[in-house]
Amino acid sequence: MSWHIREAVRRIAAGGIIAYPTETVYGLGCDPFNGQAVLRLLELKQRSIDQGVIIIASEFTQLEPLLLPLSEAASKRVTGSYPRPITWVLPCSADIPVWLRGVHTSLAIRITRHPVASALCACWGGPLVSTSANLHGRRPATSPHEVRKAFGDRLDYLLHGPVGANSRPSQIRDGITGKILRN
Repeated sequence: MSWHIREAVRRIAAGGIIAYPTETVYGLGCDPFNGQAVLRLLELKQRSIDQGVIIIASEFTQLEPLLLPLSEAASKRVTGSYPRPITWVLPCSADIPVWLRGVHTSLAIRITRHPVASALCACWGGPLVSTSANLHGRRPATSPHEVRKAFGDRLDYLLHGPVGANSRPSQIRDGITGKILRN
C-alpha cells in the first residue's frame, strides 16, 4: 500500500474531502457516514442534497449492508464483470442517510476496478463517496490540474494517478431491471 493511499485514508478519517482518479474521471470522495463531510462536499460542488451521491467499493461485500436483499438475477447483474464501469441504482435500507440517497429510496453504487480507487476503498476498509470532481453541471476533471483549477486549495488531499480509458462518467443502470438511466 503506497504512502499516498494511506495519507488519503488518514484525511478521510479526519473528516476530509479528497480527489482521486477513477475509471472515467477524477472523483471527489469522503466517508459516506460523516454527514458533515458529505454536506461540505455537496457545497463545494454546488450540488443539491436531493440528488444523492454514488458510493464506490472495492468489493460488493462492502456495499451489501447498505442495500435491501437482491434477487439472484440482480446480484449477478451487479457483481458481473463489464468492459465499461457501471453504476447501479438499487433499493437501499431505510436508515441510509438522506445525504447519500437524496430524495430517493435507492442508492447509486459501483464496484470499482480502477487500481487507485479500489486500493483506496480496500485501505479505508469500506465504501466511499464518489462524485465527479467538478462544479455541478460542469465538465468533470480528468487530471490533477483540472481538479486544482476547479477547487483550488479547498480539498484536503489530491491523490494523483491516471484515470481509466473511458472519457465519460460511468453509465448508470437500474439494478433491478437493467434499464439504462444515464448512458
